[in-house]
Amino acid sequence: MDYSIIIPAYNEEDLLPLTLESALAAKKALSAKFAGELIVVDNNSSDRTAEIAKLHGARVVFEKENCIARARNRGAEAAGGRFLIFLDADTTASPGLVGAALSAMSDGGACAGGCFVGFEDGHVDRTAKVLAWIWNHIIIRIYPVAAGSFLFCLKEAWLGTGGFDERYYASEEVHFSKALRKWGRMRGLSFKVLPLHVQSSSRKFKTYSKRQMISKILPLILCPWRLRSRDSCSIWYVRR
Repeated sequence: MDYSIIIPAYNEEDLLPLTLESALAAKKALSAKFAGELIVVDNNSSDRTAEIAKLHGARVVFEKENCIARARNRGAEAAGGRFLIFLDADTTASPGLVGAALSAMSDGGACAGGCFVGFEDGHVDRTAKVLAWIWNHIIIRIYPVAAGSFLFCLKEAWLGTGGFDERYYASEEVHFSKALRKWGRMRGLSFKVLPLHVQSSSRKFKTYSKRQMISKILPLILCPWRLRSRDSCSIWYVRR
């Protein structure tokens, strides 16, 4: 097994099918060069998430506690691949992006990385577009990190860093990216942000008003310790 695509999912029956279809398309397109598997981590869902995952041929792993970091780690523990790709359940990745991530690791130059963030076709809130532009053109150029929607790494690097920090209910990918960069530097390996996009759902911007978004995110920026509280990070855990 060359790689494992790991999808943490909590009550994702509406958006998960499209994500799984994109992952299966990538797996098929790359089958001549890489052998892969698809793992969905059911993060204690109360809907048909696990059933849908099985219908699409994914292996289902269960994690009881609603914590994205824990779900990602449970998937990595179960993974048989030497390359890990973490994909959010509301996100689609093209075969070209998945292939570029695998090539970056298999060629021996990168231990981990991410990509640019984009949003689904159709109406997307202007605020979402502005934030994506800031992320793609400013933040990751100054401070290279992977967005949680798409992060790849060597399983060896996941093991060596201890994986995602399970004390955090959000921003776990930022802390993990920092640990991966340090791990890679010690071994002459890079952390690579690919100039390709994933397409993520903009549902948060459709669910919450701008005022509500600010009221939920600003306290986390001003008081980072709140990221260790699931209640404070409800925007990532409450499905409407």
